Amino acid sequence: MGLNDSSPGAMRNGRGLSDQWAESVVVRPRTTERHITVHKRLVLGFALSILTLIIVTAVAVVLSVRFEECGGRDRNGGAAGESGSRGSGGSAKLNGSRGERTGERGDDEAAQPWRSSRLPGSIRPRHYDLALAVYMDNFTFSGEVSIELECINATRFIVLHTDRLEVDKVSVTAESGAGGRPANKPGGGAMRIHRHFPYPATQMYVVVLHRELKPLRTYRLNVSFDAAIEDELLGFFRSSYTLHREKRYLAVTQFSPIHARKAFPCFDEPVYKATFSLTLRHDPQYTSLSNMPVDSSSLSDEDGWLTNHFARTPRMSTYYLAWAVCNFTYKETQTGSGVTIRLYARPDAISSGAGDYALDITKKLLGFYQDYFKVQYSLPKLDLLAVPKHPYAAMENWGLSVFVEQKILLDAEVSSSSYQMELTMVVVHEICHQWFGDLVTPVWWEDVWLKEGFAHFFEYVGTDFLFPKWNMEKQRFLTDVLHEVMLLDGLSTSHPISQEVEQATDIDRVFDWIAYKKGAALIRMLANVMGQTLFQKGLNDYLLSHMYSNAARDDLWSKLSQAMRSEGRDIDIGQMMDRWTLQMGYPVVTISKNQSEQLPTHYITISQEHFLYAQEVKSNNSLQWQIPLTVSVGNSSSVSSEILLWINNKTETHRIGQIDDNTWLLGNINQTGYFRVNYDLQNWKLLIQQLHNNPQIISVGNRAGLIDDAFNLARAGYLPQGVPLQLIGYLPEEPSFLPWHSASRALYQLDKLLDRTDEYSLFSDYVLKQVASRYHQMGWPTYGPASEGNVLQASYQTEELQRELIMLACSFGNKQCHRQAVAYISDWISSNKNRIPLNIRDIVYCTGVSLMDEDVWEFIWMKFHSTNAVSEKKILLEALTCSDNTFLLNRLLNLSLTSDLVPEQDVIDVIIHVGRNPQGRNLAWKYFREKWDILNARYGEALFMNSKLIGGVTEFLNTDRELNELKEFIQTSGVGAGPALPRALEIVEGNVRWHRLHRRQFYQWLRKPANSALG
Repeated sequence: MGLNDSSPGAMRNGRGLSDQWAESVVVRPRTTERHITVHKRLVLGFALSILTLIIVTAVAVVLSVRFEECGGRDRNGGAAGESGSRGSGGSAKLNGSRGERTGERGDDEAAQPWRSSRLPGSIRPRHYDLALAVYMDNFTFSGEVSIELECINATRFIVLHTDRLEVDKVSVTAESGAGGRPANKPGGGAMRIHRHFPYPATQMYVVVLHRELKPLRTYRLNVSFDAAIEDELLGFFRSSYTLHREKRYLAVTQFSPIHARKAFPCFDEPVYKATFSLTLRHDPQYTSLSNMPVDSSSLSDEDGWLTNHFARTPRMSTYYLAWAVCNFTYKETQTGSGVTIRLYARPDAISSGAGDYALDITKKLLGFYQDYFKVQYSLPKLDLLAVPKHPYAAMENWGLSVFVEQKILLDAEVSSSSYQMELTMVVVHEICHQWFGDLVTPVWWEDVWLKEGFAHFFEYVGTDFLFPKWNMEKQRFLTDVLHEVMLLDGLSTSHPISQEVEQATDIDRVFDWIAYKKGAALIRMLANVMGQTLFQKGLNDYLLSHMYSNAARDDLWSKLSQAMRSEGRDIDIGQMMDRWTLQMGYPVVTISKNQSEQLPTHYITISQEHFLYAQEVKSNNSLQWQIPLTVSVGNSSSVSSEILLWINNKTETHRIGQIDDNTWLLGNINQTGYFRVNYDLQNWKLLIQQLHNNPQIISVGNRAGLIDDAFNLARAGYLPQGVPLQLIGYLPEEPSFLPWHSASRALYQLDKLLDRTDEYSLFSDYVLKQVASRYHQMGWPTYGPASEGNVLQASYQTEELQRELIMLACSFGNKQCHRQAVAYISDWISSNKNRIPLNIRDIVYCTGVSLMDEDVWEFIWMKFHSTNAVSEKKILLEALTCSDNTFLLNRLLNLSLTSDLVPEQDVIDVIIHVGRNPQGRNLAWKYFREKWDILNARYGEALFMNSKLIGGVTEFLNTDRELNELKEFIQTSGVGAGPALPRALEIVEGNVRWHRLHRRQFYQWLRKPANSALG
């Protein structure tokens, strides 16, 4: 819908013409009275006819044209919206009445700001009064929202977000003049609305006023609306569970990143922080929860319904608002500072004590974070809500964190220590968000890593606080974060951690492992450069300066630089970190002993280049990083203290301690830096000798790092294929879990590349040779239910090493391992008592299903349906994907998507795990392509899910035929999948290339009778 003042013709045909006619009447010469009278009658009659005709014609033309532009195409959300969306909008897009009139110059976004992908910034919300009536019988809700607005720049448009809402009534009132004075207007300050309409292309709703809103004045927008409680996983959605054979329903919100607009009209961008007062009305058999405690409750005399008024929130972004309507019960505890913590879940889960563990660690974590950040938790309560269905592991809504049941309920009778560790880290992550995210929110989605990177880093720091013996930040962080994200970030299809986000469709793109895991790795590197005390000081200053507000990466760099300067260390953190956050990828640092005769032997040469798996893809040679490289010098009996070298150039020469022919160099001590390290072949030979003779001289973190770097440097062609294989020849002497875990991750990658080749047994026999002695030495765990005390006292590292060795032995075909797994399954079937040790149940289930007959598959399928323990359900479902029977695998795939026998959020895992099975790889790949439209419709909007599915199904495709099939799929069906498909294509091209360039050399090395030489 256009505007009258933007159409000059409409103005001339309106008041302007009648003024001209009036003037012509006034200046006519006098004549006799009778003539004047007759003349006036004739003229007036003629004038009225002409004027009416002109006005009607003009209005009809203008309205028809404007309606076609704004109404017809807008409602379809089609080409008009797409073609009009140019850039990110922002506050500069609309600048009062001047901005509105720029439509005369052809600037559609300024004249019609709803065409932009960003809100115009002319007004901002200060407070929302939101009242909802929730109808659980037919899964609908109705609402009224009253938004207090502050006008920044004069405008006649109120533009905000809605999606799938049926808007009923809209009104606008003037609240006050400048300085907060009441507006004395007839009708209580009501403002005339010219038109209001949705614009689906940008998910916006537009209210066009007759007169401008004035800067520095406040107004109130009132909107009533209706909507459905959807059966999908975003916005305000429903879920269900069964209790005493009765199906029960609940409804809960998931607003991040852009789905609050599905539940109420709002300014759904992070920077538009406001306070919220929520009222929920519903059937009294349900309980309702929100971010804040209930302020008052009342029962209606008319229908007996319950109305809960929740206390006013602090200033927060829309995507952190949350509510739930359910009939759950709860347990609670209280912190020393008076914060009430409750865990809400299904009544049977609460009565069984499944929520007790999470409740206990949450209480400890609130204290830990308050001590670490030196900033108090801001709300009077914190609820943890365990729901059966959720698109993500959890969501950190302020004061009402929502978790999928698998990530928060712990049944001590059937949960392994691995499951407990995973659950612990999810809780630690979400509680950290109450500071990094809720209290201080990134300005825009390009810096989402500012909250997700910190929360992911503190998963390991916070877990170390709870369980110091787990040693997570110094060990498990390396394999599970650093090594994993470097696989992704070594691709040419990677992206900078801070990336421009313009369209709403781009927002999903930034929620990936680059934001989470690379963010965490860079924060860890920075913390090590700064030192613990200064790092904490900088974070405290950052949180205090931006609490209840928004921040960008430069705000963080500024506070951390100030902390450094306070101790006389003049490092420009922003200058250093911009190289890491605004450039994609990471460097490989090559350290060489100086071969030049001009320089003595205590000089080394260090070079950096952009690491890429596809070296033929020309790297951007201009990419350079400021690298904090730590280096140690060692020999067979000792290792020197580390020294820190700052590497700023492509190649540098540095003085280091005395080096001779038997001295080795080691870079990136304890893998605190985000880069790979390569050496000259002689140095690799010395390091491998050291590992074979006395591995303990090198730290456990660096042993794991050498394994990961060697395998990945070889895969990318920087090293001969034999180097990593010879390096892991020392593993029979390795007593620690972490290097084994690092090796097994690399070996599983190779396993999936080779498992369909004719000479596969050469590889599997070599792996079993490395595993055998340590596997037999460690043996199998004994059965016994775990308890918290048990886990705390037991050696976590020993348990995990034992598990890793059993997994490797069974996966690569150790006969004794197979016999043991089959015996456990047979005993369970015959006795109906599950005596399989908790920590290895997933391995035993999978091995048993793969080796035994169809009856075992049916037995596991039955147990999957009968168990109520969420951790047990998960591993039973995964075990079903291990069968060698393609009929059963096909049946499972079809059941998972077409029935509700498999939970909706687990369907993707079923498809991925079938694809990891060599017998199921073609099946899953074919199924994925056939069902893509259904899968994309169901999961396309949910962060991570599409990219997880695409990556999981394609990552082990490695033949020319499969590569061509992927290319064809991308060409015909790949619309809307974002960056996941180009990344998948690069990975599969890399797999095919590895077979072409390196497989022959790889198998040649394995055939050698004595593997003594490198290469």
